[in-house]
Amino acid sequence: MVGPGGALAAAPRLLLPLLFCFLAGDARASPATDALRHVSNRAAAGGLCEELLLPQGYLCTEHTVETDDGFLLSLQHIPHGKNGVTDNAGPPVFLQHGLFQGGDTWFINSNEQSLGYILADNGFDVWIGNVRGTRWSKGHSTLSVHDKLFWDWSWQDLAEYDLLAMLSYVYTVTQSKILYVGHSQGTIMGLAAFTKPEIVEMISSAALLCPISYLDHVSASFVLRAVAMHLDQMLITMGIHQLNFRSAAMINLSLLSGKIFIWFESHYERGQNCCFNSSRIDYYLEYEPHPSSTKNMRHLFQMIRKGTFAKYDYGWVGNIRCYGQLHPPPFDLSSIPESLPIWMGYGGLDALADVTDVERTIKELRSTPELLYIGDYGHIDFIMSVKAKDDVYVDLMRFLRAQQGMHSSY
Repeated sequence: MVGPGGALAAAPRLLLPLLFCFLAGDARASPATDALRHVSNRAAAGGLCEELLLPQGYLCTEHTVETDDGFLLSLQHIPHGKNGVTDNAGPPVFLQHGLFQGGDTWFINSNEQSLGYILADNGFDVWIGNVRGTRWSKGHSTLSVHDKLFWDWSWQDLAEYDLLAMLSYVYTVTQSKILYVGHSQGTIMGLAAFTKPEIVEMISSAALLCPISYLDHVSASFVLRAVAMHLDQMLITMGIHQLNFRSAAMINLSLLSGKIFIWFESHYERGQNCCFNSSRIDYYLEYEPHPSSTKNMRHLFQMIRKGTFAKYDYGWVGNIRCYGQLHPPPFDLSSIPESLPIWMGYGGLDALADVTDVERTIKELRSTPELLYIGDYGHIDFIMSVKAKDDVYVDLMRFLRAQQGMHSSY
């Protein structure tokens, strides 16, 4: 299936039928999965600025940052809006995408509907983060994407290495504290990172869309089925360390399912999202999904199984070696400074950032976040809803402006 020596070809005989049954469910191939098979190469041709932003008339520059463990990450910078004439007119705002997404997610709808464009057009100095392994951040100082070690990371490393490197760069360039905006995995990264003084001191405020620190009330049936089947362990046993749904093997597996294998964290419960524009799915597939690591998925599954917000669990022996104790240390939300202003937007139909788990997160924080609750919003609505401009971004920008003393004209 993958070719001589491929991981799937060498997989134990019983694992493949189980995996196929898991992926297939009772659905049929859809036009969206056909689009994934025949995805355009346009998105891979250049950087994010060249592919999305410059053609829309926005000034955009590419930047590269190296993490302490050698990953080369791309950052994009939009200093002002489409009609702006003054660079850095407003405070720096840093946008951090979610799982199986990249920086393109903030610009994938129209100029009037995408948060990245809206922020730039309303006076913010916009910076876009792209974590390791995504299409825009595939470099390393010594490793290749074909090396197993390249994929030996989880969201813990994204919080402790990637965010530190990217935020430090923006902080140094702008000489200003940063407004942080994250979605889903970007909120896990943020909340974990904000427990570290060296990171939180660079942040002036944080806006978290679909905030996640606990996952033990996840209701997405697709995820629960994967967790119950220990799909993470199955893939590791197969020798699959990169989850890339654009690879030949993963596309073939994806086509067995009518579920769209985009946005593992959100889209398989697509019917729960109120305002997602399904007519644009072929266009979205030109840019997403981005790769991630099997270890990252396993870390998320550990959170679901154990009900913890903690570092990666290597087992007793591995934990003693890595952490000096039997169990992985938790990320202590109460250590996030009370002085850090936090805004949270969450939805009543979110099958991943469940309301119960969000409320637990809020309870453990020392501060009282500003909250925006939308009863009919699902996980993906907060960044891709055609109504998010009015439902979400008006209040989010009010919060960001209030922290900077900016005049609100939006």
